[in-house]
Amino acid sequence: MIENIDRQLFLFLNSLNSPFWDKVMSAISGILIWVPLYVAILVAIGIKYRKKFLLILLFIIIAAISADQVSVHLFKNVFHRLRPCHEPSLQGMVHLVECYCGGLYGFVSSHASNSFNVAVLSLLFIRKKWFSVFILFWAAVVGYSRIYLGVHYPGDVLAGALLGSLIGWGGYELYKIIDYRIIEQRDNLRRSKNEEQTNSEIRT
Repeated sequence: MIENIDRQLFLFLNSLNSPFWDKVMSAISGILIWVPLYVAILVAIGIKYRKKFLLILLFIIIAAISADQVSVHLFKNVFHRLRPCHEPSLQGMVHLVECYCGGLYGFVSSHASNSFNVAVLSLLFIRKKWFSVFILFWAAVVGYSRIYLGVHYPGDVLAGALLGSLIGWGGYELYKIIDYRIIEQRDNLRRSKNEEQTNSEIRT
């Protein structure tokens, strides 16, 4: 039943197309077009956190790799759910742009996983209301573009968004734990040095 609803919703959303939106959604679904956004996010985080930036960058890289690889190896290659454009029962019913269909399997959407990972991780670091609204809207539009282009069901996108959000949140929480331990160790070293200095002064 859920799968049938997912399929019917896909057919409805995918049917809402036009030559103009074909170009727009194809661009939105691209990678290189968003490089300036990614750079701007990194710059904003670097300005805010300064000395902690390299540590944060490490966790951003780990989260990005995880969101992409988990979506493929633990989902697409496990569940083997055909993309709608590869589904035999939907042949002739799916609107494609430039005949692009992508790989055979589509659950979950890697685009949705990657974009929501970026969104959640960056909004947790930047913590500005306007940015949170903007970046979540951006991630949702990227996810929708995959339905528009005929390569993913809405369920693929929603599951990918949830996966990416969890990985982004998990990456942030892991960063906080490591950062706390680094600060704790630094404070312990400083305390030990102060105690040694005090003891030395007492002896003299």
